[in-house]
Amino acid sequence: MRIRYSQWTEQSETAEQQLQRLLRTFTMLLLYTSGDVQEALELLQELQEHSGSPSPVTMDEFIELLRLRGYVEEGSDGMLHPTAKALQLLRMEALNEIFRTLRKSDLGFHETVHSGDGIEWLPETREYTFGDQPSTIDPTETLTNALLRSPSLEEFQLRQEDVRVHETEHLTSCATVLLIDVSHSMILYGEDRITPAKQVALALAELIRRRYPKDTLEVVIFGDEARRISIADIPFITVGPFHTNTRDGLRLARMLLRRCRDANKQIFMLTDGKPSAIFEDNGRLYKNAFGLDPRIVNKTLEEALACRRDGIVISTFMLARDPYLVNFVEELTRVNRGRAFYCGLRRLGETVFVDYILNRRRTFRM
Repeated sequence: MRIRYSQWTEQSETAEQQLQRLLRTFTMLLLYTSGDVQEALELLQELQEHSGSPSPVTMDEFIELLRLRGYVEEGSDGMLHPTAKALQLLRMEALNEIFRTLRKSDLGFHETVHSGDGIEWLPETREYTFGDQPSTIDPTETLTNALLRSPSLEEFQLRQEDVRVHETEHLTSCATVLLIDVSHSMILYGEDRITPAKQVALALAELIRRRYPKDTLEVVIFGDEARRISIADIPFITVGPFHTNTRDGLRLARMLLRRCRDANKQIFMLTDGKPSAIFEDNGRLYKNAFGLDPRIVNKTLEEALACRRDGIVISTFMLARDPYLVNFVEELTRVNRGRAFYCGLRRLGETVFVDYILNRRRTFRM
């Protein structure tokens, strides 16, 4: 490693901090290139050359560092490929990147209006009953009750009727299907909308793994047709020359949620386009990319209504604001009694996370 000395300022970074920043940039480029390590390294080198700021390591040293830390490995084709450890790093960095934009007060649990077993204490207390956890006992109120009853400290006795325990909020589990649009419009006119969508998917998967282990998350991509993918496949999602079969995406999501026992079921749909394709009864794909085809729209709305009947709430996160698209999304939201968010790419992660974490009551009231 090359060592350069310079005068220290408050903005100065250590070599390790520079290295961590370089690694974070590499992970974002790896997501942008859909897991292509070689292309990500080439882009990283271009960025370094144009930035003009000194790097703590050469590119060869950085590649060797990635090998030593187990982030890349050489495949049978002689090319470098990301490892499972690198995919975990992608999820962690995606989560950290989104959480940097969130205020501390934005975070919480899946709360309901019911009291019951949980980990969040309420101010109210009640009498102890058999089966209550010792950790929920309120020591202050318990000792106060005993002291008020005892004439002196020498005669102090603690009885069961003195013991007070905290009420706890009931925490629910939640089943979520994340629908990601992979139609051609997600990269149309030079605007990359698919990379932020992948970042949100990775971060949501990591959040659920860490904080809500009882929750379930499924990921479905939809273009001409809908397809379920694993969490490990998220970084490798690519956009194709597809139409937008929103109906098939909602249908597959509804089928997946039917298997879940969770009382709370929801679909998060990330899209920027209108529905432009459906499967006909004979299995043939009917497509119309011009305007809003009533035939396609009506079938899509029928699926949104079927989701509502199954108790599934659709939250649509629109990445475009064309008036006719807004009208369609508002109609879909009305039919499903769900919600719609018109958010830019910079606020996409924040909007999804605040909605997921707070899990507002009206999300699940049908």
